[in-house]
Amino acid sequence: METHSSPLQLRAWRGFLTAHARLVAQLEDELAADADLALTWYEVLLLLRESAEGGLRMHELADSRLLSRSAATRLIDRMEAAGLVHRRAAEVDRRGTYVELSDEGLAALRRAAPVHLRGIGEHFTKHLDDEESAVVERVTMRIVAALESGNGGV
Repeated sequence: METHSSPLQLRAWRGFLTAHARLVAQLEDELAADADLALTWYEVLLLLRESAEGGLRMHELADSRLLSRSAATRLIDRMEAAGLVHRRAAEVDRRGTYVELSDEGLAALRRAAPVHLRGIGEHFTKHLDDEESAVVERVTMRIVAALESGNGGV
């Protein structure tokens, strides 16, 4: 099915890509400089902290970070070597592996969170009022839902 986008829609797309790329680069630079932590590592630590079970299976982590299983394994290898996370075998299914936040990982997350939240405020949310924020949330969640359900892809 071929879809045609209007010039306005294409400008919105290009603006979204540019804003995303510049925002991520800025947040990465700030986290590295002020908290000595990579943005990807911060996001993994945050996902682990927010998980209901105290950790995530490797495949869940890969899926949530949009990484291949091998890329997720390499990422967790590096984070584990840095002492930020540890692995444990799943209690029910010994074939599965959970990744959990270490005490050092929790401390790193706590040091980095104010830096990251300040960056989000300075570089993103201060440019949106509540109405615009609601529109951005609605639109992005609609796109995510369509892609996750298979209705937004090819």
